[in-house]
Amino acid sequence: MAQPDKKLFENLSGKGKAIGVLTSGGDAQGMNAAVRAVVRMGIYVQAKVYFIYEGYQGMVDGGDNIEEVSWESVSSILQVGGTVIGSARCKSFRNREGRLQAACNLVQRGITNLCVIGGDGSLTGANLFREEWSGLLDELVQTGKIEAEAAKEYAHLNIVGMVGSIDNDFCGTDMTIGTDSALHRIMEVVDAIMTTALSHQRTFVLEVMGRHCGYLALVSALACGADWMFIPESPPEEGWEDLMCNKLSENRARKKRLNIIIVSEGAIDCHNKPITSDLVKDLVVKRLGFDTRVTILGHVQRGGTPSAFDRILASRMGVDCVLALLEATPETPACVVSLCGNQAVRLPLMECVQMTQEVQKAMDERRFEDAVRLRGRSFENNLNTYKLLSHKKNISELPKDNAPCSIFSAIGHIVTVFLKVLLHITDSYSFFHLIKENCGNKASPVSKSNFNVAVLNVGAPAAGMNAAVRSAVRVGITEGHKMFAVNDGFEGFAKGQIKEIKWGGVGGWTGQGGSLLGTKRTLPAKYFDQIAEQIRTNKIHALLVIGGFEAFLGLLEMVEGRGKYDEFCIPMVMVPATVSNNVPGSDFSIGADTALNTITDTCDRIKQSASGTKRRVFIIETMGGYCGYLANMGGLAAGADAAYIFEESFDIRELQANVEHLTEKMKTSIQRGLILRNENSNENYTTDFIYQLYSEEGRGVFDCRKNVLGHMQQGGAPSPFDRNFGTKISAKAVQWISKKLKETYRNDEGRTFRTDSGDQGRVFANTDDSVCLLGMRRRNLLFQPVTQLKDETDFKHRIPREQWWLKMRPLMKILAKYKTSYDISDAGKLEHVNMCRRKDETGAI
Repeated sequence: MAQPDKKLFENLSGKGKAIGVLTSGGDAQGMNAAVRAVVRMGIYVQAKVYFIYEGYQGMVDGGDNIEEVSWESVSSILQVGGTVIGSARCKSFRNREGRLQAACNLVQRGITNLCVIGGDGSLTGANLFREEWSGLLDELVQTGKIEAEAAKEYAHLNIVGMVGSIDNDFCGTDMTIGTDSALHRIMEVVDAIMTTALSHQRTFVLEVMGRHCGYLALVSALACGADWMFIPESPPEEGWEDLMCNKLSENRARKKRLNIIIVSEGAIDCHNKPITSDLVKDLVVKRLGFDTRVTILGHVQRGGTPSAFDRILASRMGVDCVLALLEATPETPACVVSLCGNQAVRLPLMECVQMTQEVQKAMDERRFEDAVRLRGRSFENNLNTYKLLSHKKNISELPKDNAPCSIFSAIGHIVTVFLKVLLHITDSYSFFHLIKENCGNKASPVSKSNFNVAVLNVGAPAAGMNAAVRSAVRVGITEGHKMFAVNDGFEGFAKGQIKEIKWGGVGGWTGQGGSLLGTKRTLPAKYFDQIAEQIRTNKIHALLVIGGFEAFLGLLEMVEGRGKYDEFCIPMVMVPATVSNNVPGSDFSIGADTALNTITDTCDRIKQSASGTKRRVFIIETMGGYCGYLANMGGLAAGADAAYIFEESFDIRELQANVEHLTEKMKTSIQRGLILRNENSNENYTTDFIYQLYSEEGRGVFDCRKNVLGHMQQGGAPSPFDRNFGTKISAKAVQWISKKLKETYRNDEGRTFRTDSGDQGRVFANTDDSVCLLGMRRRNLLFQPVTQLKDETDFKHRIPREQWWLKMRPLMKILAKYKTSYDISDAGKLEHVNMCRRKDETGAI
């Protein structure tokens, strides 16, 4: 029985309502997943659903362009890129005459609910249409095109939007539909280019889409460790040509064989003059003489199969779009379904549009700091992390050298520069510019902290671990720490497999799968004596542990060991990294997104293998231990008919009901089935048992095949999400370590930390909040003491007691045509853009 405080969607009915769905503007991967979700959710609540082909043009033209659809109409479109219902620019809809004809076409079919999937221009047009609706109907009555009763019955038009744009240029949402898939295309190209560029010591200039928004360029640069990046929201400072060439030259001198520069197509300098990829190439060739190539990715970024993230995002938004339309009243403003952190929210459409326009206005007026802020915390955090990792901190952010440059220092700099000129290292740099660069009023080098920080991986390997280690090492060095790499987890720690790792030691790590440090599941308790000795010997002042459930258990053991070993009284922080996504205290773990994409891609291929075979059901086993995240979310992304997980018990009756459901499905035009099973979902109902049951019960109706995906889910290059998430979360973890080190440092006289003191003190941290797990919870990144997370953990089954994704479970069932209950208590609350941003202030990803 439903709890009285729950709001269940089955209390909402779409009877007598008609919903029109259209895609407008540029296409984006995932639009079809959104269309599918709207159609199936609409039919599920007993509303009529109509395709409006070719966007607003189809609405104006009417006729066959507006067609009622069935459940089967959206079968097999989940994995298709672009939009199957078409998209077109429409000049006629911009005129009142065109909107008048569109209103007439909608009223004739009783459509008063519109789901618009597009960019800010498409959504603005929809809002204007809604505002004019009453006047348009009055005019249609006066001209005799519709009856007065029809105008009265269809007096209000409800609009709900979803943003489909690969540029992620719409304010109010952290991610738009298609952005993650576009990043996948970019990363595929970057990974491919890196191999050829390394062979020839080449510099590559990559131009990515983003005429008005630099999100793709920014995240791509962050995810591949680009040497330089150009985006419209944050133009380079004066003299950037010299700074960039100097950095490229230094990197090449350090034997780095590859330079990557990423340019957004809308990149500008601080005077609003365009910076093109050809301009950058010519500059590098002229100044440095490097072998340089330009690659313009173009529309390849819009193409291809949508990623798992985009399919799930679009499915969630499509379902919520229908709920918003069912709940809408004449007083409800047009809204847009957005993503804030890990939570779907509804925001007033025009508030988002106005803020998006404010960004462009700020850039036109050269208020670039305002433009970055208006883009949102996610964009801002990305940019700040990129600056940290590229040693591109602003002058104001670096420690200042208060003393003026001495005459001896000046002479030294001049001699150095002169020698560089003689050796032709500086190429065409001007002598006087170099003197100014080396001796002028600028920030001093980052102060040494005298702190040693160790980084280790614990547990099973997960794609994105290496990106996290790279970020930790480079941010740690930027913070002034000496960074140490520990091989093979706690076991390697005990054996003394510890060595200092420098800036160049982690070059090229972002795109590498697995764990380059080496990782083991061994827990530390049996090695306490040796680990304590290694901490003393190497003067380790803090630990960053990147790993899964074993890492969590390991830190709990280290906390327990503090009573006996003072060496363990140091700040420790854990960053979750496991494909199982079973770490308490975090909605996401590094590696889970890559595994999810592997499952989704495999399911697509398996379904495609049966394209010439009728009536076949596939049983797929996924990893995850007792955590059903991969099976459940993989099922949602791949369009599965069922997903069996440990968290939701099932019996023979449910298995039989699923077989009967598939039998009925095979009588329609959809004659393929997909079943996912988490590896530990039930000790008796094994994958073999389910396969044999389905084979027997489906005999004569469908045949079965099974596939165990196994360790391929742990392998492969990390997805853009995992690279980006690992990079940012590790950077934040190291900054927390820096703060804790300063708070817990004391010398013999009790003084607190000073970088310039030179005294020999020690770090002593024994409070619960000095050993934390950094995880994403709903909208925020939070540091949570591991001891507090014990109560949230099912240690027997190695899963959190509460898991956010279980609320998504009914979506898969609804979209597979099962009757189910769906708690929508979190939905239906219209927020404001500024409110959403304030809640996100502690740090969205």
